[in-house]
Amino acid sequence: MNQEPDNWTLNYFNYFTEAEEHFQRARGTGLFLFSTLDWALIEIWKNSGVPLEAVLRGIDAAFEKWRGRKSKIKMINSLTYCVQAVMTEAQIMASGGTAPAAGGPAPAPFSLDELRAFLERNARELGVKPGFQEIAVALERLAGEAEAHHAGLEQLEQRLTALEEKMIAIARSGQSEEDLFASHRALDTELRPYRGKMSASQLSMLEKQYLDRRLLETAGLPRLSLFYLR
Repeated sequence: MNQEPDNWTLNYFNYFTEAEEHFQRARGTGLFLFSTLDWALIEIWKNSGVPLEAVLRGIDAAFEKWRGRKSKIKMINSLTYCVQAVMTEAQIMASGGTAPAAGGPAPAPFSLDELRAFLERNARELGVKPGFQEIAVALERLAGEAEAHHAGLEQLEQRLTALEEKMIAIARSGQSEEDLFASHRALDTELRPYRGKMSASQLSMLEKQYLDRRLLETAGLPRLSLFYLR
């Protein structure tokens, strides 16, 4: 994660929420919700260190371009429409364009009790699922150390990311061929209209993130990232 330490908490926990709300405003409807594909894309941007400001500017630029077209075949229904605009804004910021001002250290957006309850809940859920007991024990241990981790959320998030990657690997090893086929078919259906807007590397990352998210949803496994505590 590439955020400055003082801004890590603020950037990380606002990233998804602000992006979704900004997209809703740009689209002109508060009823629109991100799909699994949209969440997979924005998670890639967050993990890659794309500034939140670049995402917001890119969304605005993409909608402005769309509104400027004489012929509008259909409404923008996915964040993937904004990929190139977001990448352009990220490059501008990286090359010395206007960047958001740095703030002071941001406090945790949740209490110690909420953090402990989140870790304990995920431990219980995984503890009753065959093959995930080791991860459940690790989460119980982190819950017991919650007070210390509450003051160092970035390191805790890194630990949880490692545990989630292990959880995904275990779940994938038990995935049936039919489930895998259904996931790829759903991915192809959602991604088909936008393939021409992304590079091969972007598509590869998005496909992996999408399949990981869908696998967890299908298996009924919890997300371990602190973002999902909110």
